[in-house]
Amino acid sequence: MRDILHENTDHTSIRLTEDGSHTLYVSGIDECYHSSHGAIQESKHIFIEAALNNCKKTELTVFEVGFGTGLNAFLTCLEAERRGLKVHYICIEKYPVPIENVERLNFPAVLCPEKQNVFMQMHCSAWNEKIPLSDTFGLLKIKGDFTSYLHTDKYDVVYFDAFSPDKQPEMWSDIQFGKIFEACNPGAVLTTYCAKGVVRRTMQSTGFSVERLPGPPGKREMLRAIKE
Repeated sequence: MRDILHENTDHTSIRLTEDGSHTLYVSGIDECYHSSHGAIQESKHIFIEAALNNCKKTELTVFEVGFGTGLNAFLTCLEAERRGLKVHYICIEKYPVPIENVERLNFPAVLCPEKQNVFMQMHCSAWNEKIPLSDTFGLLKIKGDFTSYLHTDKYDVVYFDAFSPDKQPEMWSDIQFGKIFEACNPGAVLTTYCAKGVVRRTMQSTGFSVERLPGPPGKREMLRAIKE
């Protein structure tokens, strides 16, 4: 999920959210990877329903800013199988979550216990290599710094899931949104949990058409951007 700001010495712990799913709490920046009101319901609302399911293509490329717990990727994999989509999923992560934390996360148990092996394969698969996880879902995990990444693919859907602008302002700059805009196909959809006016204006300044949408439980609004 969110590209981590902390140093490796910062303590990370697992917390239970209100919908019964886990999240990770990073003490070094006093922030969780997901909403305390529900990790799974937040990710479904913002990234699956508002972004993936708003894309009309049946074969598409998804780019996630961050990989983190792998929840967004796992939900996308399940949705691709359910709908018969062919998804090429690209994500970039500077600080991967330690496998001992991944093994304790309850996302597969809550969502689809028979896919526990797929969830673990996502985390254990090699970095910087395209991995076919199923007939409908392929994964490319890039280990690196998003702010210096040179985009070489074209995206149809973007999950912008960095830590908040207060914690990682460099991730939310016009330079970064400009690079993403150029890497997007016409009609591409970008969503984020952040609804700050400065973020909306920054997206608009780089060419996106941006709208406010109702947020998930516990959050009044979110943003969706379209490359028209």
